[in-house]
Amino acid sequence: MPSYPPEPFRIKAVEPIRRTTREERLAKLQAAGYNLFKVAAEDVYIDLLTDSGTTAMSDRQWGGMMQGDESYAGARNFFNLQCAITEIFGFKHFVPTHQGRAAENILCRLLLKPGQVVPSNNHFDTTGANIRAAGGKPVDLVIDEARDPSNRHPFKGNMDLDKLTRFIEETGPENIPFGMITVTNNAAGGQPVSMANIKATAEVYHRYGIPFFIDACRYAENAYFIRLREEGYADKTPLEIAQEMFSVADGCTMSAKKDALVNIGGFLCMNDNALFERAQQELILREGFPTYGGLAGRDLEAMARGLYEGLDLDYLAYRIGQTAYLGERLLEIGVPIVEPPGGHAVYVDAGQFLPHIPVEQFPGQALVIELYLAGGIRAVELGSVAFAYPDPETGEMVHPPLELVRLALPRRVYTRSHLDFIVETFDEIARNREAVAGVEIVEAPELLRHFTASFAPVKPAQP
Repeated sequence: MPSYPPEPFRIKAVEPIRRTTREERLAKLQAAGYNLFKVAAEDVYIDLLTDSGTTAMSDRQWGGMMQGDESYAGARNFFNLQCAITEIFGFKHFVPTHQGRAAENILCRLLLKPGQVVPSNNHFDTTGANIRAAGGKPVDLVIDEARDPSNRHPFKGNMDLDKLTRFIEETGPENIPFGMITVTNNAAGGQPVSMANIKATAEVYHRYGIPFFIDACRYAENAYFIRLREEGYADKTPLEIAQEMFSVADGCTMSAKKDALVNIGGFLCMNDNALFERAQQELILREGFPTYGGLAGRDLEAMARGLYEGLDLDYLAYRIGQTAYLGERLLEIGVPIVEPPGGHAVYVDAGQFLPHIPVEQFPGQALVIELYLAGGIRAVELGSVAFAYPDPETGEMVHPPLELVRLALPRRVYTRSHLDFIVETFDEIARNREAVAGVEIVEAPELLRHFTASFAPVKPAQP
């Protein structure tokens, strides 16, 4: 059995969670249109829906929140956050936002014109949706190893540099307003990107005069993986590695609800003076004054402190070790996952786990439903529900290469016994997996449909 890392903290407050019966959970699912996003949190036993904003904050962060300066302009907490962002990320300017998708929205509104395209290793759901909402097209150019769940490449989140160069030359740099890379690569299974690949990606973008922005949601976890796996970084601190990562970029978007260990918040960074002026105006129009950006002063302070806590070496060793423990235990009982386990989550290959369910019947969503029914566990589908889209020329649905279910671990929230219960629940499902039915979409919006769609089980064909 894999070893479980000892927690580098003590528990000072607890929140009770309750168990429900299978019959109760079935009723809740039916009322929610079989969409776990619509199930009340109090009806969930172990919540792995997301690691975004679900962190247990530290005593130091809570203490900082009591020192929130709620002045409309120039609150001292903004300047504390400014110091943290300047030291860690190194960009000349930033604007705070209420979360990462707001930063993405501002970036797309300012730089993207209809018909343009934005390449990345993999865009995550809100990034891709914001690009599409602005009339653009997101393009994923991750390395081929990311399409093989069992491949243990140490940096499966890497950009394919040959694909990127070829894409830029075929598309034309004038049609690419900015380029991105996501660290860690969420859509590819929480897989890290190497420092060499980040630098090489920057070089390609800059060779063609394309601004380079990093989706930095899980930058600290990525820095830790670089320290573990890339030659020349074993003796560097996560802070030093993060500083080197961002030194080659022109800016970043950040959902602070991940590696800044807070429940709300984000920011957009850039070096370009003119872009910063325009971003401030967009911020005032949609988020708030540039020194609060849709957040309370107490939230700015918690973010400033959390950015440093997220880079703590002991914390990161525990964080990555906890995810590895869950992933390796699932592999022991024969559950296929994206290997090696990533940083913030374990990704189950639902297509392989439920091979009798075709992609048109969404095996990932079927597994998400069964997890809740069997154990009160809430997870999220990251397959064809989340990422399939109609081809603009043919109208045919383009499915992602893998049908995944993400088990996202909230930071500093669950213990070893919770993870063992997850493994036991999967073992129970596996013993009768042929009985798990596929689902069909009853109704759904055009963008980000996995958040609000309604489903129904597909009844087996009658003999």
